[in-house]
Amino acid sequence: MDTLKVPNYIKSVYIALLIIIIVFFMIVAKKLLVPLFISGYIAMLLTSSCNFLERRKIPRSISAFICLLLFIGLIAGIVMFAYFQIRGFMNDVGTNMSDKVNALVISANNWCLDTFGFDLGMRNGFEMEKAVAIVQPENTSATKLVFTTIGTLSDIILLPVFIFFLLIYRDHLAIFITKVFRRQNNDGLLEKMTSIRKIVHAYLMGSGKVMLILGVVNTAVLFALGIEHAIFFGMFAGMLNIIPYLGPSLGAALPFFFALLTKDSAFYPIAIVVAFTFIQLLESAFLTPKITGGNVNLNALVTFIGLLIGGYIWGVMGMILIIPSIAILKKLFELSPDTQPYAYLFGEEDSNWFKRRERRAKSQAAKAEAEVNA
Repeated sequence: MDTLKVPNYIKSVYIALLIIIIVFFMIVAKKLLVPLFISGYIAMLLTSSCNFLERRKIPRSISAFICLLLFIGLIAGIVMFAYFQIRGFMNDVGTNMSDKVNALVISANNWCLDTFGFDLGMRNGFEMEKAVAIVQPENTSATKLVFTTIGTLSDIILLPVFIFFLLIYRDHLAIFITKVFRRQNNDGLLEKMTSIRKIVHAYLMGSGKVMLILGVVNTAVLFALGIEHAIFFGMFAGMLNIIPYLGPSLGAALPFFFALLTKDSAFYPIAIVVAFTFIQLLESAFLTPKITGGNVNLNALVTFIGLLIGGYIWGVMGMILIIPSIAILKKLFELSPDTQPYAYLFGEEDSNWFKRRERRAKSQAAKAEAEVNA
């Protein structure tokens, strides 16, 4: 029996429509999908620890509870550390800092007015009331603020619940997928699913190591320059590295402006920019490839477009979640010959492709010439 062959352009249209439907669903179901995605990635991160405990005859539910409890303790420690650092920073930022900010803003306004004839509208300095009025919506009320706070707390409470159930029913979900694709080799399918989990696990662990190393190095540089609150600025810049391309720039901006306001010489803010740029170059050239290796292996164009799409759909959290999501999507595309071109589109450029094609063409030409001569 002959099977109907679908043209490639029709398949491309189907895939494009599927992507549009997925993006639309992600926008509509944002309140549910964001905590579910976060929980899924955390569950993938904790799966190896659960397997370690289960191999020692500890029941799965208890293993999941122990891993979840240890993870919550780790996050609570990080939050407390950040709280005390931010508290110390805010206590030291007093009226003198406000006066310096206003003086800098007035100087910038006068310079723009004298040089370009353009008035920034801040001749009297930075007026906090106007900034709050611009940022705060007009229809914001106390009731709406309370409901927003309750919604945020409910999302936070959902995270450990989702993580716990995903850890318990991870085999159940794997068996469900094998039943959906029952015509395929179940063992091979389970291996592919395991490889996807390992990719996400390696990416998250590698990103955490890179952020910790960058935080320590940034802190050491700021200490060497004599910048106050070096631990706060350094670790904050290291944490922002989880957002590719944009995060390092944002991490360097805060200590730059702080040094610009607190130091009498322009050497310090310039030194911060130069040092952070050099650290970022070392991180992208040596540190990240050495630690994370080829776990994600996405090209810069797809990564940047993904960051824009993730930020548009889910905000800052979308920019964080989009990279492992694209890595999983790339791995899924590699499973079928029909979608392998899209997996190549997401991956790094193959610089030897044209050379191999040229060698094949020469080999075929030489073979044809030998057959003619024969």
